[in-house]
Amino acid sequence: MIDTFGRTIDYLRISITDRCNFRCRYCMPGDLPDAGHDAVLRYEELGKICRAAVACGIDRFKITGGEPFVRKDAVSFISRLKKMDGVRAVTVTTNGFFLEDKLPALAAAGINGINISLDSLDREQFRRITGTDGLSRVLQAIHQCSQYGIRTKINAVLLKETADQILPLAEIAQKQAVDVRFIEVMPIGSGRGQAGITADAALQQLRRAWPDLTVTAERRGNGPAVYYESRSLRGDIGFIAANSHRFCSACNRLRLTSTGFLKPCLCYDMGIDLKSLVRSPQAEPGVLERAVRQGVQMKPSGHCFADEGQITEHKGMNQIGG
Repeated sequence: MIDTFGRTIDYLRISITDRCNFRCRYCMPGDLPDAGHDAVLRYEELGKICRAAVACGIDRFKITGGEPFVRKDAVSFISRLKKMDGVRAVTVTTNGFFLEDKLPALAAAGINGINISLDSLDREQFRRITGTDGLSRVLQAIHQCSQYGIRTKINAVLLKETADQILPLAEIAQKQAVDVRFIEVMPIGSGRGQAGITADAALQQLRRAWPDLTVTAERRGNGPAVYYESRSLRGDIGFIAANSHRFCSACNRLRLTSTGFLKPCLCYDMGIDLKSLVRSPQAEPGVLERAVRQGVQMKPSGHCFADEGQITEHKGMNQIGG
């Protein structure tokens, strides 16, 4: 599909739950209310929406949460999605806590990649950020991903408090064939007001360790990350700099929340209610496809993160889909 600004839209991020076992301060701190069971799309409803998306030209899918693996049968849904005609790639983003036990089934399903959120290698700091003493489990999951040969990426949010973790995290890409990506804090939900570091500042720090860091032309995923390679690294170093280096002109994605709301852009509270359509017994054939195409045509030229007063999305990232 081509939107009104000439961009090809071929990527859908699907949140299958707003629940998470972590309580990261920039995402969902404290006891936030969960969407009720009936409010969340059932797997068969998600399948119908995915088939409509494929019919419209979307062939790449990311499964997210909250934490996707707190939902029962998440791996079975991923396996069915991988087998769907027209689907080119299915990846998943997870905090890694429950991942190790899921890896055999994910590998058997042919998962195309796993992104693991990890902001600190300091056990106590990890616990403070996430509210969970789970660092050892996450590190073991990362190691096991490599053993299964699954393409693995680490996502680290660039927080002021974890500035001393930038180099230790990047060194994972020196020891393992794992990409490490640094993400600027997005001013959405609990991310508003969080002190962050720019991608440029992080890159400057890393170039002192690896002076030969050079942008690679290789495409290493479906999203907007810019990757750097070094002769000393087994993996690449990536940056998602939504604030300091806008990449809206190349945006290729839509987002589907766990409650069935199709979002064309992260920072605006606009989109299409697909849940009411997929649950309507009077829905005409092709109604979901038309709704997906309508969502694409609603995509704005870009976000407004530079002016928080214009941001109309006030839900947390767990409610939107991380």
